[in-house]
Amino acid sequence: MFQDVRRDFPLLARTVRGGKPLVYLDSGATSQKPHSVLNAEAEFYQFHNGAVARGAHLLAEEATDAFETARSQVAAFIGAPADELVWAPGATAAVNLVANGFAAASDGLGGDEAAQFRLGEGDEIVITELEHHANLIPWQQLALRTGATLRWIGLNDDGTLRYEELETVITDRTRIVAFTHASNVTGVVTDVAAFVARAREWAPSPCSTHASPSRTCR
Repeated sequence: MFQDVRRDFPLLARTVRGGKPLVYLDSGATSQKPHSVLNAEAEFYQFHNGAVARGAHLLAEEATDAFETARSQVAAFIGAPADELVWAPGATAAVNLVANGFAAASDGLGGDEAAQFRLGEGDEIVITELEHHANLIPWQQLALRTGATLRWIGLNDDGTLRYEELETVITDRTRIVAFTHASNVTGVVTDVAAFVARAREWAPSPCSTHASPSRTCR
């Protein structure tokens, strides 16, 4: 089965350093593409390339249909509504998009609908000491911009997270919890369920008793 998976990726057919098969372990930074992806991209660019949602001609309609069909398929795969799935070129861009959204709401943009996303003094953003800079700097900048406090879940000597700190770090002041699923540095896999369960204990509605003073209730 391992060889079957390798055959799906044309780049892994390469040999290096005296004929040894190429081994690639940097997918956390840039992932390789299997034949199915490369073929789909080539077919689109060769026969259907057009502006998505920006034209009424045949190619634009085909491109838009392919774009939205893919959104629906991915949403169904992860168990989310299609209208809640946003395409991004990568995780780094996606994290920055979310952080910038919070920043814009905190600056007063978006009206009443954005009120629940406003941050201010007293609010807290929780990350971990395991994070790549891509999931650190955007939150540092958001905290500086809004006056919110950045808090951390620490690491043990073996590189695993101190899950016992979830009980004290994630509180009624927490507005954002951002963490990596798997570290591309250490290989540690985060217990996502533990983070989600603790975050949901303190997930306030905009006007609940736990809501931030910086939020506006309607």
